[in-house]
Amino acid sequence: MTTIQSTLDVTWRIEGARIIATLARFTGDVGLAEDLANDASIEALQAWPDAGVPRNPAAWLTAVAKRRAIDAWRREARLNERYAALAHELDEQHPDADGIVWEPVDDDVLRLVFIACHPVLSRESQVALTLRVVGGLTTTEIGRMLLVPVPTVQARVTRAKRTLAEARIPFENPDSGELKARLGGVLSVVYLVFTEGYAATQGDTWMRPDLAREALRLGRILTGLMPREAEAFALLALMEFQASRFNARVDAAGKPVLLADQDRARWDHAQIRRGSAALAKADALGRGRGAYALQAAIAECHAVAPSVEATDWERIVVLYEALGRLAPNPIVDLNRAVAVSKATGPASGLRIVDTLVANGALAQSHLLPSVRGELLLQLGRHDEARAELERAATLAGNARETEVLRAKAHSVCRARS
Repeated sequence: MTTIQSTLDVTWRIEGARIIATLARFTGDVGLAEDLANDASIEALQAWPDAGVPRNPAAWLTAVAKRRAIDAWRREARLNERYAALAHELDEQHPDADGIVWEPVDDDVLRLVFIACHPVLSRESQVALTLRVVGGLTTTEIGRMLLVPVPTVQARVTRAKRTLAEARIPFENPDSGELKARLGGVLSVVYLVFTEGYAATQGDTWMRPDLAREALRLGRILTGLMPREAEAFALLALMEFQASRFNARVDAAGKPVLLADQDRARWDHAQIRRGSAALAKADALGRGRGAYALQAAIAECHAVAPSVEATDWERIVVLYEALGRLAPNPIVDLNRAVAVSKATGPASGLRIVDTLVANGALAQSHLLPSVRGELLLQLGRHDEARAELERAATLAGNARETEVLRAKAHSVCRARS
């Protein structure tokens, strides 16, 4: 059962968004699509131990979920004509789910994102629903990303599904007049999905590259769909720059390798060039840089620097100051503190961090004590540094990140002994 559960988990991690997108197009209901997919997973756990794991688990799950939808329509004695047509189409594909050809659903995933970002939903609900049904994230992971309680996330997702169902939103791409109205929400959730892939909030792996690559793919499609939107190119640039470091962010054992220790020869320099080209396109289209363009410019500073020491930290500080005014956020302030510490010394950075602590910002995030511990360590305040790093390890949800923080705290103890 462990192997079967593992196979099912991997299938959902890689193909979950496509399965739900296909079912949403099939049924016309995002909430129902997710319910059907969950039911199919339960059936897999019951069937696969005896029948064996199918050659194409994603196709099997999709076929079972479709048949469950057809059975539900039949039981409710409605949509008879639709049922007959869909059932005939499904039977023609092959009666054996193991032989069903996986449908090309690339566009369906993007449609699902635009539906989840429909203006009938609040921005908070748009983000929560998309992360749940497209990113496949748990409500706990979403809560950690958004810094909100898990019950709040659960309520937002449930309310969003109900609202879409009541509003009878069709499963189709919005027309050109609606695209721009939804673009902000779409960009937000695509980047949040990428962020979870870049640095997983939970689990035993430091990164989830499958999520990040899916977000990057969606970003590339968006620039083709909306070639005059500067922020779409800016987001693509940001993701290209960050993804270029993937090969160097973990060692052979899967342990995290922090920026200062990464082998920059392993960075994907072709991807860095693509990021620079996308940022140049955003600048050519825009009338000043927005939030994604400023973040992309910061990422470019890191990407082109030959080392941490040779990085243009003063420019990064200026970019973070602009970003903080344009899009105020405690994470931006925390990153600015790190940049300030590199540019003018750890004491300057610590003052910014202590202001965040005094304001109660990021109280339940491991990031604040992690940064504070590093700065205290650089200032020689070892006991305080160890306490902060230990607190950060306690708050971190990712097992690999916890290991790194505990190792740092332990190294402080060894240095003091």
